Amino acid sequence: MTPTIVVGGGIIGLAIGWRLAQHGVAVQVVDPQPGEGASFAAAGMLSPVSEAVFGEEALLALNQAAHARWPAFAEELAQASGIDVPLRTEGSLLVAVDEDDVRALEHLWSFQHELGLPVERLRSRACRDLEPMLTPRVRAGVRVDSEASVDNRVVCRALRAALRRAGGCLVHEQVRHVEIRDGRVRGVRLATGDTLPAGHLVVAAGVWTPTLEGLPPDAVPPVRPVKGQIIRLRFDPACPPLHRNVRAWARGWSVYLVPRISGELVVGATVEERGFDTTVTAGAVRELLTAAVEVLPVVAELELAEAIARLRPTTPDNAPVIGPTPVEGLLLATGHHRNGILLAPLTADAVVAQLRGTAPVPEVAPFGLERFGR
Repeated sequence: MTPTIVVGGGIIGLAIGWRLAQHGVAVQVVDPQPGEGASFAAAGMLSPVSEAVFGEEALLALNQAAHARWPAFAEELAQASGIDVPLRTEGSLLVAVDEDDVRALEHLWSFQHELGLPVERLRSRACRDLEPMLTPRVRAGVRVDSEASVDNRVVCRALRAALRRAGGCLVHEQVRHVEIRDGRVRGVRLATGDTLPAGHLVVAAGVWTPTLEGLPPDAVPPVRPVKGQIIRLRFDPACPPLHRNVRAWARGWSVYLVPRISGELVVGATVEERGFDTTVTAGAVRELLTAAVEVLPVVAELELAEAIARLRPTTPDNAPVIGPTPVEGLLLATGHHRNGILLAPLTADAVVAQLRGTAPVPEVAPFGLERFGR
């Protein structure tokens, strides 16, 4: 049986590979460092409501559909991998510190409320009742109880284990060239010079998708790298500084803080158009810490465990590209921008449905390559 090859071993590629292997497909996920790219740096927020943006209502529907799949996905993944995949369901709290921040938050709340999203406006005292360690300077907030978070690194580790247990294969190599003949995908050529045949090929290579040689221009999605720097702090798990995701506007800065049951607090993230640069800069770390301390003063006392930079795969409309290309047997699953962790279960199900010819996932219909006129 000619295998299906998935190029890219981030959370998207690993989830696709696992689902295919579950259906008895001979699948190879090819990546030199699976789970070490953008998926490694992410905060793991499952926050479709908090991240709702004006003009992106179709993307909101996609994100909400993905969010609904996460409880079953996490439970099934834990059983399949033998690794606990804790899903934190305490929700999110959006807070604002000064008058300008409050206006921005009110504007967002109005948009969310008009869409009928499950949000509740809070006064300062109510915010601190929920999260007592917040600064007293918090002026207002919005409560979103429906949201959650996962430890993305644990999820990727579990996906690697589940993929192997289901009979899939991880190939720790770099794909250089996509082999296409007579309008159909035939396989890939690795950096080593070796070739791997493929009956179908799923490109889930994130920011590296357009760099793959051999793809015809009409099969190349408009994906660019957007740099994100993020830091991780450590706290005593017996005395957590937060119990839910907090997204804050603090004197013009935007910052999010995501607690883990392991005693890790993730603080992020910058949004930088810097090409393929992944340098961690002192300025970015300072800005993130300044904003975090402004909202949660105890941050200043926590151990700085890690500062990291990775590249988000981003399209012109900030939405993913999921689906077929003009090349027979070649599918795309890339461009997930800030939502790769959230969208992984739904993307995997959509790609598997397309490859197997079963009932499609309707929410992905607006997010094909054809929307860019290629």
